[in-house]
Amino acid sequence: MKPAGKQNKEQFSKDPAEALEQLMDRYGAIVMRTAYFYTGDRHLAEDISQEVFLRSFRKWTSFRGDSSMKTWLTSITINVCRDKMGVRMFTEQPTDPSQMDRSQTISVEDEALERLKKSEVLQYLLRLPVPYQEALYLYYYLDLSTKEIADATSSPEGTIRNRLHRAREALASLIDKEERTNDRNR
Repeated sequence: MKPAGKQNKEQFSKDPAEALEQLMDRYGAIVMRTAYFYTGDRHLAEDISQEVFLRSFRKWTSFRGDSSMKTWLTSITINVCRDKMGVRMFTEQPTDPSQMDRSQTISVEDEALERLKKSEVLQYLLRLPVPYQEALYLYYYLDLSTKEIADATSSPEGTIRNRLHRAREALASLIDKEERTNDRNR
């Protein structure tokens, strides 16, 4: 039986240049949103996206297909973000990356980014510890399975399931606490 990734790789050209173009078309938005989530900076996210696809081009022939393309590219994206950001990760407040649309004009983008900064759920999410933020983002925003998250972050799958469980509890607690505070202030 083939791993899921091998079947996935066969959907792309054997020529690395053509495969790169196909990868960018199919996964460019996911890579960009993930980089933006980690950095909170659109320009840095664009640089990181370019670096991710450059690395995937260089490693295309050595990619064994042990994971799906999405997981592989997410893993590369996370590693590039960690390399670029180091300890600065999550110091800026990123906005809801699923709402980012690169095809709009700059002024509309700026307006959209301002609205996204006010996303309530994301504001609660940003109050959680970084490992919880990462687990929730990868699971709910990128629809990765716990196995895929484990592969992408080089963490045991049990740890990912634990983080998701605790992150959901912490998020629910934060929202509940905020609602009770708001009810008392009315």
